[in-house]
Amino acid sequence: SRKAGVCDEVAAELSKNGECYSIPADLGTLEGLDHLAGRLSEREQALHILVNNAGATWGASLETYPDEAFDKIWAVNVKAMFHLTVKCLPLLRKAAADGDPARVINVGSIDGIRVPYFENYAYSASKAAVHMLTRHMAHTLHKENITVNAIAPGLFPSKMTNFIFEQMGVDQLGGGIPLGRVGQPDDVAGATIFLASRAGAYLTGAVIPVDGGVSTR
Repeated sequence: SRKAGVCDEVAAELSKNGECYSIPADLGTLEGLDHLAGRLSEREQALHILVNNAGATWGASLETYPDEAFDKIWAVNVKAMFHLTVKCLPLLRKAAADGDPARVINVGSIDGIRVPYFENYAYSASKAAVHMLTRHMAHTLHKENITVNAIAPGLFPSKMTNFIFEQMGVDQLGGGIPLGRVGQPDDVAGATIFLASRAGAYLTGAVIPVDGGVSTR
């Protein structure tokens, strides 16, 4: 997050189970990416797992969709993921080992796999780009024992999706999903833990839908 207060609050909660510190940064700018990577390098000797989960969205009709939406969404969803991974490569290389690779986990979206229900043109295009960059980087980095995979979440309650839940309600939204419900935090957390654990060590270049079956339609 760009906001120090939000970062500190989450870090305090996570520190109940171990050490966690916050590094607020605006990942929509190269300066913010440099700041985050630099501070991380000052504190850590190696980086075993990098999760690229920063994201933004923008909704508008086809004929009113502004050019600035593409600039903003592309900067956060695509360029930040790519550049932060590159900047963290020295730390990832130090953690990489035969049989236990360093992991890069990118957060894509089901909207990058199938045509979205809502008009979010820059967002869906950016998430399709995240999926392809995941595969491309996986192909490049596998020789260095660094895996790159992506999770493509479906509909989950979040600040980004609050407007959808306010408009339609959780029961109606869940009823339109094959498994009959919207996603919960444990669903995406479990997929992330799988990729970060020994169980996911033999997987790279994969895009895993966590969508309750929406992608089967």
